[in-house]
Amino acid sequence: MSSQSPLPSGAHNQTDVYAVHGADPEVLAYAMAKYSRSALSMRESLAEISAQRAEQFLNTFYFQYGHRSIADLAHIAFAVERLSLLAAIVLVDETRWDGQERSTRYQNFMKSGWYLPDFGTDAASQRLYVETVEGLFAAYQSTTAAVLGALRDRVARPEAMKPEAYERTLKARAFDVARYLLPLATNTSLGQIVNARTLETQVSRLLSHPAAEIRDLGRKLRDAATGPAWNVSTQAGAAVVAEIARFNPALGEQAGEMLTREVRTAPTLVKYSEPSQYLMETRNLVEQIAAEVMAGAPIAAAPVVDLVERTETLEVELAATLLYWGSDYSYRQVRDVVASLPAARIAEIVESGLRHRGRHDEALRAFHAGAALRFDILMDIGGFRDMHRHRRCVQIQQGFTAKHGYETPESGDAAGLGEAGIVEEYQRVIQGAQAASARIAAGSSPEAAVSALYVLPLATRVRCLFKMDYAEAQYISELRSAPAGHFSYRRVAWEMYRAVERQHPSLARFIRATDFEQPIDLLQR
Repeated sequence: MSSQSPLPSGAHNQTDVYAVHGADPEVLAYAMAKYSRSALSMRESLAEISAQRAEQFLNTFYFQYGHRSIADLAHIAFAVERLSLLAAIVLVDETRWDGQERSTRYQNFMKSGWYLPDFGTDAASQRLYVETVEGLFAAYQSTTAAVLGALRDRVARPEAMKPEAYERTLKARAFDVARYLLPLATNTSLGQIVNARTLETQVSRLLSHPAAEIRDLGRKLRDAATGPAWNVSTQAGAAVVAEIARFNPALGEQAGEMLTREVRTAPTLVKYSEPSQYLMETRNLVEQIAAEVMAGAPIAAAPVVDLVERTETLEVELAATLLYWGSDYSYRQVRDVVASLPAARIAEIVESGLRHRGRHDEALRAFHAGAALRFDILMDIGGFRDMHRHRRCVQIQQGFTAKHGYETPESGDAAGLGEAGIVEEYQRVIQGAQAASARIAAGSSPEAAVSALYVLPLATRVRCLFKMDYAEAQYISELRSAPAGHFSYRRVAWEMYRAVERQHPSLARFIRATDFEQPIDLLQR
């Protein structure tokens, strides 16, 4: 029988692991940062740290010394309610973002309301805007009812399926079709949990946006982080404090300081967030250069998914990605034009993306280059919002425009609009909304071009370049092609797989994609 020898005096084999709860986000960030500067344990650090000391520390090390990783340690939860779908798309466009939003696949958006921009004295544009949005919502409601009726006629309820589950599933399938009619003005709500560094970047980006609603959203996020937070326990805590104070006023006062004190989640880390001059000036410059380089060429026809093979140098990719971001052309079309330019001109384009970069600015997302797989995807906005969640890849999204047309949901997965007898009505409403958008953009209000975007329905096509590695292409193709998914992104995921199969057949066999062209069980969700 063997016995273990006693450990040397300096040896410690007992790892201590414990969850931490109740510390304010910035205080907790300071406590974690102290591991690099102090031998104290987390318990000891939190016992001696106050919010004031945390603020002093962060002012020194975060703002003066630029140790931005400290802000990664402070996580803050937000509820963002009654913002437009347009604003929501911009808000969540962060590579380090966690959250959930109201689903257009499972909820009826008739009661959500919608956003109305300030048209100033342009009463005609405002009237057209209101008529267009109301018309889209009316079509959304009638389409939901018509498609639901067609589904009931086509899909019988299995005996083993409860009536309420059957009805709920068919309604979700009907929403899959009807959501194409929702305008970008539609109100939604979301929750997000982000670290303070991501929040700082997010606020700065929102404040730099041309839309007044989105700039206002940036200010509200900053105010929510630096001001008093809503405490879920305040009401219950106040009742406890009042009861304690009845018997012992002094103890009640102490309890009040603990249970009902005001908490500010990030009073220091985002207080200086301002519009990004780098982003705004570069965006304008790149749009100008893209117009010069493309010289008014017509937009070439492009497939839903184009896996652009790598034939260019890294310099050409960087320049092409910048111009893609500032234009409406496909990546392939831009890449081929840029590749034909002299090396000096390509270098100038790359430099334009860094010319206005400040001391603490990270390079723009367009500089995340070198991925093995580049999928240029052209799809409806509704389906894009689902693809937008894949943040392990680099996404370069172009602006919203009616130039690329729109999608008509006629997949065999859905109740065809033909079955419901409303194809022509659907197309009339979508085309009318896109025409109204063009008229609103020509109006006299200061933000006419931005206001016009709000009436674009989710059927409108949007282009986005997704750069990724093989593992992410495998993941998206498998997950998004599954039968429970929306037919829009199921088609995209299947086309991604097919593109890999054509270019890398030996690797495609390891992807478990579901054939989009095969019929599925509409009652499977």
